[in-house]
Amino acid sequence: MICICRGRSSGRMATPRENPPTERPNAVRRMRERRRRKRRDRTEVSCCVKWVVFSQNVLFWIVGMLIFAVGIWAWTEKDTVNNLKRLTSVAVDPAFLLIITGLVTFIIGFTGCVGALRENTFLLATYAFLLGLILLGELTLGVLGFVCREWLKTQAKEQLQVLIRDYREDEDAQDLVDWIQSKWLQCCGITSAGDWNNNMYFNCSSTSSPEACGVPFSCCKPEEGTYANLQCGYGVRRKDDFSDKIYNKGCVDAAQMWLDQNLVIVAAVAVGVAVVQILGICFSQNLRADILAQKAKWTRYK
Repeated sequence: MICICRGRSSGRMATPRENPPTERPNAVRRMRERRRRKRRDRTEVSCCVKWVVFSQNVLFWIVGMLIFAVGIWAWTEKDTVNNLKRLTSVAVDPAFLLIITGLVTFIIGFTGCVGALRENTFLLATYAFLLGLILLGELTLGVLGFVCREWLKTQAKEQLQVLIRDYREDEDAQDLVDWIQSKWLQCCGITSAGDWNNNMYFNCSSTSSPEACGVPFSCCKPEEGTYANLQCGYGVRRKDDFSDKIYNKGCVDAAQMWLDQNLVIVAAVAVGVAVVQILGICFSQNLRADILAQKAKWTRYK
């Protein structure tokens, strides 16, 4: 005989909504904790910083190569290797300065560009070190410019004496002097037109030079409505009064006056260059720190 219980049960069957499993809150908590731990452990190299450093230094790299190539071309055109006496004036040789500037720019651009592209921490550290070294040198020169003005003026006079001595012998020196005297400062000589007596072509005792006791054409004041006369300075220092023909101010004093008048612009340019260098150092160090953190994570999970 089959017995059927007709009595009612005292309770109802539990539904999932009313009585959830006790394991579910723990599982959710563990999942959240796992995600939080994974988020804290996530390290990655910033693509934005990487490509900013890379693109900026590609430009420096190309510009450095071009400047270096122009300097080498100018150096070989003057045949300096076979004319060793010109090696004494390399400090003011425009070709030599182009070579040094191009080489330094090329090295900095190379370390920054390849270091960012290959994520090489050594090259990035070298890049930041070179930028910091140049920044320190610029700050040192800026301080010396205000503290040791007389010493800098003495150094400038010595270098200008070399340029005046090599005028006509070195085409680059000649072009540089003409640009300084006519285009930039409107001056003549170091302190006066008499400094051109130190050049053998403009010396008053020279008997074979048609330019004896004269000055270069870049010393002459331009006359409105006329073409430039390349012989305007011939024999001009033989006259008692030549102030209406040539510039009377020396280039050292003219440079100091120009600097005083444009001090704000010079300072703004210097600050702008320094800011770019500081940003380059910060970006490269940030990128290097990201790379090192990523490498540390790989080592930890090997």
